Amino acid sequence: MAQPLMPHATAAWLVENTSLSFSQIADFCGLHVLEVQAIADDTAATKLTGRDPIRSGELTHEEIEKGQADPDYELKMHKAPLAVNRTKGPRYTPVSKRQDKPDGIAWILRNRRVHTRYETKAGNFMGFVWLACVRILLRHL
Repeated sequence: MAQPLMPHATAAWLVENTSLSFSQIADFCGLHVLEVQAIADDTAATKLTGRDPIRSGELTHEEIEKGQADPDYELKMHKAPLAVNRTKGPRYTPVSKRQDKPDGIAWILRNRRVHTRYETKAGNFMGFVWLACVRILLRHL
């Protein structure tokens, strides 16, 4: 069975705002009965803020009323929380590429005229950037 998005916070809210039994709350949230009892005694959830499962759509008010009327009733999830999809981006940077950014910063610091823009006209500045690039190319020949 699917669990709520934040089971401990949901259990704290259910303990405070409903008269459901500890076993019903534990079964719904996927917790042990003793964990729910500790939340009710304020020993486990001192800094825990309750999370309303009705507002998030995980439970309905009618479902809670059925559970309060019958202690053997098992609460059913109305709408399970959406699974988080991970992006398919790069996760590992090869060792050979890890030095690229520091090398670029070192290049800017070596070419002080490009580092500090002394020229007020963009054309003059781009000319010095071009000269710095030519200097690097000539060094590698």
